[in-house]
Amino acid sequence: MAGTLWLLRHGDAEPHGAVSDFERRLTARGEHQSRAAGRAFARLGVSFEHVYSSPRVRALDTARLLCGELGGKPVVHEPLAGGFDERDAAELLAATEPGGSLLLVGHEPDLSRLVAALTSSRIEMKKGGIAAIRGGRLIVLLRPREVELVAGL
Repeated sequence: MAGTLWLLRHGDAEPHGAVSDFERRLTARGEHQSRAAGRAFARLGVSFEHVYSSPRVRALDTARLLCGELGGKPVVHEPLAGGFDERDAAELLAATEPGGSLLLVGHEPDLSRLVAALTSSRIEMKKGGIAAIRGGRLIVLLRPREVELVAGL
């Protein structure tokens, strides 16, 4: 069975120009979105072999807060900082157990482009939104409000 690739766009962050793009932090709303994602995954019974995160502060903080709800720690994966594509995803999936799941925490437009490249689906990942791909098909797409509902918030 093919592995499942889960995608999470970082939570709401400080506006552009407030600090360097790399250092932009999550807002209180972004922290809430990140914890909600962790709770949603827990309620769905989804576990991950690995959680890979962009090294950018807002994404790494999202991954840390999510992992705080699920247990474990994120692994910084430099390519997720920008320019991540289907070849990068295939490499990570190849190292995943058959039928396993992994989560990528990253940025736009990379995540939407990745979904398009792997599934031919055109989507826009909202901040705090979740998508999942298995066998070349988009099987889950949740906006932040839907994530909160799944999380029971």
